[in-house]
Parts: sequence; C-alpha cells; structure tokens
Amino acid sequence: MNSTLFAWLKTLSRICGFETADSFPPGHPYARTRWDAAYFDIASDVKPDEMERRLCAAIANTPSVFAYITNPTPRMQRALLNVIHDRLRRQPGAGATDLVLLLINAYASEHIMEAVPGLRALIFNTAHEETNLRVHAILELLVGTPRGLDVIDM
Repeated sequence: MNSTLFAWLKTLSRICGFETADSFPPGHPYARTRWDAAYFDIASDVKPDEMERRLCAAIANTPSVFAYITNPTPRMQRALLNVIHDRLRRQPGAGATDLVLLLINAYASEHIMEAVPGLRALIFNTAHEETNLRVHAILELLVGTPRGLDVIDM
C-alpha cells in the first residue's frame, strides 16, 4: 500500500513539475537517456522535445556538460559534433580533443544510438590504440561528415 501511494505521489509530483527532471518520461524512445539534474535545471512537467532542445542548447553553450549525460540522444551528439566542427574551423588540428574524448566516453554504453554512421565501429576498433590516435581517427571521420546534421531528426 505504501509503495503504491509513494509511486502515485512521485508521478503526481512529476506531472505538476515539482521535481527537476533527470530523464525523459517513462515510455519515451530515449528513456535510457539520463542527465545530472544539478547541471540542467529542467522542470519535470516540460515536454520531452523541449527537454531535448534545452539539453542541446546547454551543450552548444557549454560543451563540457555533455559529460553529465548518459546515453545521449543522436540530437545531443550532433550538438556536440557541431561544437567540434566549429572548433576545428577556428583552430584546425587543435582544440577539439577534449570534446572527442567526451564522445568516446559516451559510446562506452551499448545503449547509445549512433549519430554518425560508422562512429560506433570506429570507436570500438580503436579501443586499444593510444588516445591521440583514437582522437585523430575520429576527427578524420567527423571532418568528412557534413555540418548541420540536425536538420532531420529521425
């Protein structure tokens, strides 16, 4: 009885927006995506599309917050990739290593959906390489991808 009451109160609290969201609502296609609520102040009554938009905006403004997201959605990954592309455009060959390492760490999860075809395989195949070689291989792949991958989100 108590567990049912607590579950009901938690659901009611979430619906009313009294909590800070740390994931998408149950049943959402990206329900495995989690984030540290301390870094993203998103009320629990915000619609999932708006949650994702706010997370992407936070990544675009402060890319290091990507480290506090588990199983980021492809759209979140593309927000980080756009920042990487911007850094490479401004400083070719330097400045994006830290962000690529965030991407590599995110792909440690088997549940992450791939934002760029071949990225998961490349990260897996270079797992035993030195960090610099892995980053360089991933940057080569990313340089070949078009910018603005966020146009169509399937």
